Amino acid sequence: MKAKFNLMTDSTCDFSIQDIERSGLTFLPFTYTEAGKPDGGLSGLDDLFQSMSARDFYERIRWGATPKTSQPSQLVYEEAFRKAAELDVPTVLMTISSGISGGYNGACTALDRVQEELGRELPIYIVDTLLASTSFYLLLEEGVRQRDRGVTAEEFVRWAEDARYHVWTIFMVDNLDTLHRGGRIPKSVALVSSALDAKPLLSWKLNGELTILGVTRGRKKGMRKMREYYEKHRSQLQYPAVAAIGNADCENDGLRLGAMVADIDDSARILTSTIGPTIGCHVGPGMLSCCFWGEDRREKQNAIASKVKGVRQG
Repeated sequence: MKAKFNLMTDSTCDFSIQDIERSGLTFLPFTYTEAGKPDGGLSGLDDLFQSMSARDFYERIRWGATPKTSQPSQLVYEEAFRKAAELDVPTVLMTISSGISGGYNGACTALDRVQEELGRELPIYIVDTLLASTSFYLLLEEGVRQRDRGVTAEEFVRWAEDARYHVWTIFMVDNLDTLHRGGRIPKSVALVSSALDAKPLLSWKLNGELTILGVTRGRKKGMRKMREYYEKHRSQLQYPAVAAIGNADCENDGLRLGAMVADIDDSARILTSTIGPTIGCHVGPGMLSCCFWGEDRREKQNAIASKVKGVRQG
C-alpha cells in the first residue's frame, strides 16, 4: 500500500541510517561543534554515526571533548519544505521536544517563510514529539507502522499528538555535568549529584522538559530501578508490549537491561538503539534508557494532582 503522506524526522530520533532507509524516511541533521579548538575539535553533522562510529565519538568525550549542538539551520528546513511542496502527498515532520531544543520552533518559522515565499498554504504538518532519543525512537517506530497502515497525514498527526503521552521513559546517566553545561539541568542539581557520586534517573515532564525521578548508588542498582519502573508503568491496553533500550557506548549494559525487562514479560518485543551524537553531546557516554508504552501520562498526573489538592483542602 502506498503511503498517503511523506514522513520526515530529525537526527535526534536515534534511528540508524539503516532504519531510515528501510522505513523510507527523510531526516534533517543537527550539528555539533567544539569551539576554540585549533583542529576544530569534535565537530560535524549528526549523520547517525555514518562518518564516525559511536565508539570513537564517545571515546573522544571520555578524553575531554565538550561539543555543543545546534538545530538544523533555517536554510536546511526551508530546502526540505520546498522539496516537500513538490510532492503529490502531504508531509509530516516529527521533531525533538520543544522543551529542550529550538528545533520545533525553528521548523515552524521556516515553514511560515516558505509558505509566504510560495504564496500558498502547504500540506505540511510539524509535530512536537515532546520527546527525544530512545523515547523518540519508540514513538517513530510505531509511527512508521501507523503510516504503513494507510492513515492520512491528518489522522497521523492526531495519533502522534496523543501517543506521545503514552510513551514512558526512564534513563540513567553517569553524571549531570554534560546536561548542566548544555543548560538542561540547573547547576545546583548537578553539583549535588556529583558530590554524592550518585547515578541520576531522569524522565520527561508533560511539557517536554527533563525531570529527575531520583538517584541511585551504582549502575546495577540503577538498572534494577529501571526494571521496577517498567514493571510498574507498562500497559498493553492501547499499545503492544514493546520496550526500547538505548545505550551510549555501553552495549553490554543495554543487553542486560533488555534481558531484565524480558524476564518480566517474555512476550515483549525488545528494541535496541544507540544514543546518537546530538543527545550524546549532552548526556555523555554511559547513558542507559528504557522506554515503553503505558497508560496516558496526562491522566496519571491529573490523578496525582487531584489527590494533592484533596489533601490541601482537607
